[in-house]
This record gives sequence, structure tokens and C-alpha cells, in this order.
Amino acid sequence: MSLSPVYITRTSMFLPNDPILNDEMEAYLGFINGKPSKARKIVLRNNGIETRYYALTKDGHITHTNAELAAKAVRELFKDDPSAIKSVDLMASGTSSPDQVMPSHGVMVHGALPELGDVEVVSPSGNCCAGIHALKYAYLAIKAGDAHQAITTGSELISPLMRAEVFAEEVQHLIELDENPYIAFKKEFLRWMLSDGAGAFLLSDKPNQEGISLRIDWIDGVSYAGEMEPCMYMGSEKDSEGNFKGFKHYTPTEHLSQSIFSIKQDVELLSGHIVPLAGRKIKEIFERRGLTVDDVDYFLPHISSMFFKSKIFEVMEQLGEGIPYEKWHLNLSRLGNVGAASIYFMVHELFQAGNLQKGQRLLLLVPESARFSYMFAMLTVV
Repeated sequence: MSLSPVYITRTSMFLPNDPILNDEMEAYLGFINGKPSKARKIVLRNNGIETRYYALTKDGHITHTNAELAAKAVRELFKDDPSAIKSVDLMASGTSSPDQVMPSHGVMVHGALPELGDVEVVSPSGNCCAGIHALKYAYLAIKAGDAHQAITTGSELISPLMRAEVFAEEVQHLIELDENPYIAFKKEFLRWMLSDGAGAFLLSDKPNQEGISLRIDWIDGVSYAGEMEPCMYMGSEKDSEGNFKGFKHYTPTEHLSQSIFSIKQDVELLSGHIVPLAGRKIKEIFERRGLTVDDVDYFLPHISSMFFKSKIFEVMEQLGEGIPYEKWHLNLSRLGNVGAASIYFMVHELFQAGNLQKGQRLLLLVPESARFSYMFAMLTVV
């Protein structure tokens, strides 16, 4: 049986509400213990983010669910021909911030798209890699002939979990213990990094008859969880001895008093390993696939902070795979870190810009600090 080529034929993205400037963030997220953050300016200076998007009003009202964000991105794919959605065989929707534990995020997106009809739905979970995991599932399904057209999405609704009220019980508990009422940096760090939004792709076993398509040449992934401990986590905690425990080990009272369901980052672990491990895998891919820097016309690395831009370049250069900055395409400063959706946004911007030429190749990199996983993909303009 011959394997079918797979093409990205349409791309879209949806951003909720208006862009939010750095000085406006606490108007939406609130002041922990009623005081401005001491860490905000430091984190923002390092991450280079200037605007981001929240599905929130200033009074804390959630304007869109995660499923609604993804559904709006999907509808954008078919804005010129809404009935064409009926030809889709499969939808794969990835996120790190579903609206609920059960049902799965994917079926909730499907529920927000009744016009899609009855289709197979899968729902990769995790962190930043979840969106590209969805892409790989759909890519393999079409390649194997199990589907002819598929929708993939990456979306995040994280801002409600960064609101000051999430930490109110913990701060009160610290005050009662006569301890410093500031939350740990591992919890505050990500308040100034993350954004909301959704992106979507339409995949097909046939390229567009007019204009360009992006052929998916390969998608490779790796997890280093066998040697690395958790670094970014939610619904869990590391105790004083470093033992990792999920929310089931804590009482409902502790869920509040320790803000177990806040999103946390082990910054020291992140800074020491996220870039070197990515470099290890990209070296292996380049050697196994016989690639050189000259084979890459655009490099789309999903990075959480501009702090890592030079670090990635330096590691790749040391490995002999340094990709010049003029080939990089980033949008972190404008859109923020939108987790599973970020790679969709970067591809969408290039696809819609009108500058891509047939034969050019796009190298995608999506790192995930949760327990150090990485996804890479190569797309060719056809």
C-alpha cells in the first residue's frame, strides 16, 4: 500500500478580545495580597513580551471557553465556504488547559461545532507539544488512508488560573502563619508569560489547486522524562524533599491553602536543561535525515521567553547546526506564549503573508518543559 502525501491547505487563528499591554496585566489578573508584583517587571524584561491576549474582562469574567476559542479558529478555516466542513473525516484538538477534567477537550470542541457532523475526535493532552501531537495524529491518519481531510487545533485558556483570587487562600494562610505573604516565584513566574488563543489547520491528501500548500515531510518527537523530573506542572506539587505528588494526595482544604491547581515552573530546572536537550535531539535529527542548515529556509521555534533565543542559537551553532537569525520567524513579543497554539500562530502568519515560495522548507520546533518533551517537523511549500 502506498502512503499518501499530506498537506496543510488552510490555516487560521483566533485571539480573544483586545491586546493587553504589560502595564495593563494586573488590571486583568489582579493584585496578589492587594500589592503590585515585585517580579513582574523582571520577568517581562527577560521574556520580551509586549502584548498578549486574555479571554477575560477586568472583573474576572471569562469571555470564551477553551472549546469556544478552538471552535472559532476552526470556523475561520471555512469562512469562505462553511459547508466544506462537512467533508472533514477527523478532528484532533490539543491543549494544556482544558475547561474540565472530563469529558475530553476534543469532544467539547466538537460539541461547539455541531455543523461538523459525526467524525472521529482525538484529544492529545499535555503542554506545548499537545497541539503538534494533534497534528501528527491527523498527519498519520491521512498518510495511512484512514482519512482524507482532517482538522487540527491547538488552543489555550490559561488566564483564569493566573487571577489573584486563585492564590487568595494561600496568601491568607501565610499571613496567619506570620510568614511572608508573597507566593513562591515558581508560581508567579508564569503569570507574566502565558496568553490565551487558538489556532487551526486543515489537512488534506491533496494540495490546493490554486495558491500554495504546505506538505508535511515528517514529524519527529522525543521525551526525556526517563531522565528528567517534572518542571512545569499544575494540579500537583513538589514537597519540601522534592517528591512530586498529584492533587489526589491533597485534601480539598490543601488544594486552596497551597494553590495546588495553580500553574508552576521550576525555573532552575528549566534554565539548565530546556535548550541543551533540544540541541541533543536536533543534532540527531539532522544527522539521521542528512540535513544541513542550507535545507532550512524558515526556522519556527516556539520559545517561552526571548531570553532563550540566543541560547538556542548558541547550542545549535556548537552542534554545527546554527540557523542564522534572518531565517527565524517569531511572534512571542506580540502574542505572548500561547502554549499548544503558538506553533499554529507562527505557521499561520507565514502562510498568510504571501512571501512563501514553492520549494522552501520550514523547520518547526516545539519544546515542552513539563517533563522535557520536544517535537520537530519539516514542511515544504508546494
